[in-house]
Amino acid sequence: MSFATPNGRGFLREAALVATAMLAYFLVRNLTVGSAEEAFANAERIVDVEQWAHIGWEEDVQASIAGSDFLVMLANWIYIWGHWPVIIGAAIALHRYRPERYHLLRNALFVSGAIGFLFFALFPVAPPRLLDLGLVDTVTEQSQAYRALQPPGLTNQYAAFPSLHFGWNVVVGIVLLTTTARIAVRLLAVASPLAMGFAVMATANHFVVDVAAGLLVVLVGLAAAYAIERGGPVTTLRPRGSAARVEALRRRAAPVPRRAPRRQPSRRPVGS
Repeated sequence: MSFATPNGRGFLREAALVATAMLAYFLVRNLTVGSAEEAFANAERIVDVEQWAHIGWEEDVQASIAGSDFLVMLANWIYIWGHWPVIIGAAIALHRYRPERYHLLRNALFVSGAIGFLFFALFPVAPPRLLDLGLVDTVTEQSQAYRALQPPGLTNQYAAFPSLHFGWNVVVGIVLLTTTARIAVRLLAVASPLAMGFAVMATANHFVVDVAAGLLVVLVGLAAAYAIERGGPVTTLRPRGSAARVEALRRRAAPVPRRAPRRQPSRRPVGS
């Protein structure tokens, strides 16, 4: 793809926009770091809610991989490489082949990210790995790749609620699932959020409530993205080839103009 073409320039423009948004995400996330005391108090409240609702599954989920170096490594890899690489790869593919669906995904990520900023600032929550719950921070202990993807200086360890790490995989999966009929892509669309939902708890980075909140936030973001799409030009919502079909139907339904009756030549007697 030549960057001198309109498509190339559009790609560069979107790449710059997304890169700026990602940088703003990390900067705002870092600037909205709540106090440790408040974050731990909110985490304790979440633990109480989970115990009351009998959904405190974090220990059981991590126990399912404990004792197996392979499963621990797999959970770490899903948590690290199954997030940003999947989001960026899906965004590039959609921008190339289905730009209208790319804009839907982009807007959903932006809106849900803005909602997440509010929670990070107003309701800081410490992740399970920092509480005295008997859980192990498998990512920090056994992997350095995560720190390369998200440097500690640009992260907020008290931004566990909601889990956008899980939620954004969900919204990518929904957009891909409703965009293509390719079996491999649809399988990825379903498997990615399911695997991430397991990994964020198995690595002790999020509570069950964080995951549920992340799902709700991205569904709100996706609904807002659909609303934005409906408010745009009608032509952007038409499937490929629909303009030609509409024109053909219009012509078929148009009334056939009546021809004027032909005038019969007058018959005069010969020689008159």
